[in-house]
Amino acid sequence: MDPQTVEHEALGLPPEDRAKLAQKLLLSLDTLSEEELEQAWLVEADRRARELDRGDVQPISADEVRRKARSLLR
Repeated sequence: MDPQTVEHEALGLPPEDRAKLAQKLLLSLDTLSEEELEQAWLVEADRRARELDRGDVQPISADEVRRKARSLLR
């Protein structure tokens, strides 16, 4: 399965399931070297910047992200 398909499927999950999946994915990065981790974040930042530039996604304020995260943790 290609990454775009996985991403599409994951984004269709309920918020609580997405949060659990995100945590597992982030924890899986602990096995990467410092250089690999830095490269992975650069690739992700570039992908996100291109999505914003194309208008595929809309930015979300840090306050909104914190509010959503807190509601998920309740």
